[in-house]
Amino acid sequence: MTGFEWQEDAGTTCTVPSVGHDDDDGGLLSTVEKTRRRTLDLSGAEELAGQCPAGMALLDRLAAALENYRIGDVPVREDLTGLDVRDRELVAQVLGEGEVTMDIAGTATVIESVLTGVWRVRTPLREHVEIAPIPSVVRGALATSGARDFDIGAPPEGVMNALPVLAEIRERMTAYKPGQRNHVISFTLLPMTEDDMDFLRATLGTGPVRIRSRGYGTCEIVATGCRNVWSVQFFNAMDTVILDTLEIGDVPPSAQAAQEDFEDSAERLREIREAYL
Repeated sequence: MTGFEWQEDAGTTCTVPSVGHDDDDGGLLSTVEKTRRRTLDLSGAEELAGQCPAGMALLDRLAAALENYRIGDVPVREDLTGLDVRDRELVAQVLGEGEVTMDIAGTATVIESVLTGVWRVRTPLREHVEIAPIPSVVRGALATSGARDFDIGAPPEGVMNALPVLAEIRERMTAYKPGQRNHVISFTLLPMTEDDMDFLRATLGTGPVRIRSRGYGTCEIVATGCRNVWSVQFFNAMDTVILDTLEIGDVPPSAQAAQEDFEDSAERLREIREAYL
């Protein structure tokens, strides 16, 4: 079956790696396990630490915030824009780059650090580190975009099964309330033709958020042009789609850090601090 691939709007390239949880993604490694397997090059961090009091103070604040962070708390943000080159280098070495990257409608780029739930957010004018399940720039982009309803037009020749699927999507998205569990439709299990998928893509459109996670396989999450409707695809090492789904609801759980991730990240940052800094 052809994967549920989305055409990118001109000038819009949003990629964000998504993080998988065992309880939601059928055996994928949890973000905690992925974090434990990541490595950092901290060869220059020890020397920099003595020269970068501002960077060290920022890392200490991040460590304290991770220790106390609970799902539902306001995101914690630390501005990097005002730091000098050495302080920024220290922070970059300690945080590293994880498996998740995001680009939000061409206005912001997000790179997950090696500490799950700790994100580096870059806009044309500023850069900050944020502790949150999902960066607030993602929430902001979603709040101001996405149709609340859509019309199902006359299908072109060759469409066989798209109409009832679109009717289900429309019913679920208009009835969705925050806090409800996401509803999942698996195209992998449905007899969808290429014409069906083309009609679905054209009807739902493309939204402002794209997410990609490269780790043990790849997961791509794309916001459609309809509010609370997401394309979620998993690929094997050969870049073949092995699971093709649509989720109706909040940002898919596979893209969000969980409470255990913050606890694990707090422990790892503390260990890095003690061992290298």
